[in-house]
Amino acid sequence: MTSYKLLLLPGDGIGPEVMAEVEKVVAWLGNAGLATFETEIDLVGGAAIDVHGKPLADATLAKADAADAILLGAVGGPKWNGVAYDIRPEAGLLRLRKELGLFANLRPAICYPALAEASALKPELVEGLDMMIVRELTGGVYFGEPKEITTLPDGSKRAVDTQVYTTAEIERIAHVAFDLARKRLGRVASAEKNNVMKTGVLWKEVVTRVHQEHYADVELEHVLADNCAMQLVRRPKQFDVLVTDNLFGDVLSDVAAMLTGSLGMLPSASLGAIDAKGTRKALYEPVHGSAPDIAGKGFANPIAMIGSLAMCLRYSFGLGVAADRVEAAITRTLASGARTRDIASEGTKVISTAEMGDAIVRELAA
Repeated sequence: MTSYKLLLLPGDGIGPEVMAEVEKVVAWLGNAGLATFETEIDLVGGAAIDVHGKPLADATLAKADAADAILLGAVGGPKWNGVAYDIRPEAGLLRLRKELGLFANLRPAICYPALAEASALKPELVEGLDMMIVRELTGGVYFGEPKEITTLPDGSKRAVDTQVYTTAEIERIAHVAFDLARKRLGRVASAEKNNVMKTGVLWKEVVTRVHQEHYADVELEHVLADNCAMQLVRRPKQFDVLVTDNLFGDVLSDVAAMLTGSLGMLPSASLGAIDAKGTRKALYEPVHGSAPDIAGKGFANPIAMIGSLAMCLRYSFGLGVAADRVEAAITRTLASGARTRDIASEGTKVISTAEMGDAIVRELAA
């Protein structure tokens, strides 16, 4: 049986707590003979700043480069609010994405049947929701130059962030979205702001051409990003695959997250290009943040982190059967009425982070 090298980066806040529950699932998969893993744990974010003075040590980056996949918990927290901008905890995650070429961020938004009532929207709007947001991750305004704050002659300040995209960057993320759509319902919505932004004009032009030349069998719709946010709240099930840039993807994926009831429910995958050997760098992480206000209290929801492992099994290791089993175990656990505090409702049983992990492992065994 193939052995897979997993680098675990728990990070900060609730990161170590939810990562501990992933380790239980990894151990069960190994004991059940479904997969064999070699795991290593290292530091990122604020935890790395405390030890190394920077949010990602070079040695940790080397381990990430050598791993078959990376699982990351969460980074950041008020403890590190005073550090220099260049070494803030989030800079460690941004460096991982950039150095490993993780350009495609996949964020599924799935409403489990048992949680339709937990959504901020009416149950009939979200019940059965199953969409995939494909966010470009290494370009755009987060990485464009110049990025600076300068002092003007009158003593006031001027801040600049630069939104930059090239044809090649848009082409490759478009291919990811269209390829995914072919395996789903065959529909892609592309979100940008071509009415006010030149990058939006180029984005629409390139996505349209890629569609016409390679994916005529897939339905393509263009939607302005602000209207897209409104449509996600108005009628979210109209979307199958939604592809967008780095900034809009950051915003729209958080909107989609709340349709499912909680940020604690949603996993994500960040994928690089496929190399000559047919492999690709990949990092998997929950959409939620480090939630320092509940860290150490056993309140955190580990489902997004365990779901991120399921995505890893599917997209990095080709272990679709194992991924299906993990996802089905999550569904059955929720159907049993088990809830962490963030998704609890009347008539359900509130359990701790560790208890939720244990319940999912029991369902795996069943």
